[in-house]
Amino acid sequence: MKKSITVPDILSKKGKEPIVMVTSYDFTMTRIIDSSDIDIILVGDSAGVVMAGGEDTIGVSMDQMIYHTKCVTSAKPCALIVGDMPFMSYQTSVEQAVRNAGRFLQEAGAKAVKLEGGARVRPQVEAIVKADIPLMGHLGLTPQSVHAFGGHKIQGRGNEAARKLLDDALILQDAGAFSIVLECVPAPVAGEITQALDIPTIGIGAGVHCDGQVLVIQDMLGMFKEFKPKFVKRYANLFDTIKDALDTYAGEVRQRTFPDDEHSHMQ
Repeated sequence: MKKSITVPDILSKKGKEPIVMVTSYDFTMTRIIDSSDIDIILVGDSAGVVMAGGEDTIGVSMDQMIYHTKCVTSAKPCALIVGDMPFMSYQTSVEQAVRNAGRFLQEAGAKAVKLEGGARVRPQVEAIVKADIPLMGHLGLTPQSVHAFGGHKIQGRGNEAARKLLDDALILQDAGAFSIVLECVPAPVAGEITQALDIPTIGIGAGVHCDGQVLVIQDMLGMFKEFKPKFVKRYANLFDTIKDALDTYAGEVRQRTFPDDEHSHMQ
């Protein structure tokens, strides 16, 4: 029987064993993930794109995130469940941040939360951690700031930008974060940040020198045809697999070969 993974377990992997994280948003996918050897399941606000068809994560609400997180935790996975705090759920006040972070644990059953930003969210991070809510940071390309960045651009290029990322990472660590996601950061910069921190880094488009990696589950399983970021490796091609199954099913129904005797109640 697998052991449930805790925040101390994740911290203990720093420098010893790479951390494996994927996203999930529903019960069925989580049951499949739990049959594998995955350390962390992130219920990402990417649900607004991959589940709801939005163009970005800006429109995702707390209620949506609570719903998806409850779907994931209902599968009772052994992986550490991290709920992603959506846009405007923590930016306006410390009190709002703590209250919404608490909802992920109290209402949805998550074991930790994630939020985006560095120095500017230090007060929120400190208050959330003080409330005994484990927190994961997120630096680099933070999707909730995509309009401020002017699009999905690599962050941390140049000495000044790289230093700012390192400073923000150290601030998050000092504020109590137990790990930090680094997204779309040059690999050498992500490596330097990883070396400088006592807490794990988890990369997405940030090279091999991070302490772990995360991918959106639909991306890595090849469930989309239209778009594949540079950093995504497709480990399956489920779009074609599922389409072939649907085409076969439709053909058998139209040819009246399904249902046959084996799949019918005869008396």
